[in-house]
Amino acid sequence: MREVRRTMTRRSSDPSLPTLFAPGLVLPRSDEPGPNDAIERHLMTLGHGRVAGIDEAGRGPLAGPVVAAAVILDFRRLPQGLDDSKKLKPVERERLYEAILQTAEVGVGTAGAPEIDRVNIRQATLNAMRRALAGLAVPPAHALVDGRDVPPRLACPATAVIGGDARSLSIAAASIIAKVTRDRMMSALCDVHPAYGFGRHMGYGTAAHLAAIEVAGPCIHHRRSFAPIAARLARAG
Repeated sequence: MREVRRTMTRRSSDPSLPTLFAPGLVLPRSDEPGPNDAIERHLMTLGHGRVAGIDEAGRGPLAGPVVAAAVILDFRRLPQGLDDSKKLKPVERERLYEAILQTAEVGVGTAGAPEIDRVNIRQATLNAMRRALAGLAVPPAHALVDGRDVPPRLACPATAVIGGDARSLSIAAASIIAKVTRDRMMSALCDVHPAYGFGRHMGYGTAAHLAAIEVAGPCIHHRRSFAPIAARLARAG
């Protein structure tokens, strides 16, 4: 069975960017376990050339940025063991992070807590994804975006792939870059704001994190639009 997904068409308001158009695509399905290169190879046979995978980390935490990565793999030099970052142990993610940087083209984009509060987490995530793609030295011919949404104003046509980090090697690689980058950022924030234990929970709403917020109140890296932080601020008057 094949899955039909519509490729998003975007007309950029920036005159330096081209008008983008791509028809609906039929994405191939594979019986192989885990992510593989079937979608990328299919796009290449259609003449799309270099294909980037885009994924994010950090939509759910109460603190810290959302981080997105765009990765164009060199399929002649694939790091061994590429998989969805959520399925990998930290030591495996770190090894693959370094291997991806050595063999692939990588762009990273972020959106911090103030932006998340201003525009909402969905829009901030799309902004971070767009910045990640813009961080590539040369735009790809096509991008595969994990999830249901394609960011507006991308510099190339793109297709949303539901569950993409478990289906596409390019998206899986992007998930690793985004996750490791964000974890390192949160560990650095822990040195500046040790009261919250960011290096242990990466900003997620664990019991220890919530208890620390009750005692110390939120810091500048907490997402004030998220319910637990908004409730704490309301109680403080």
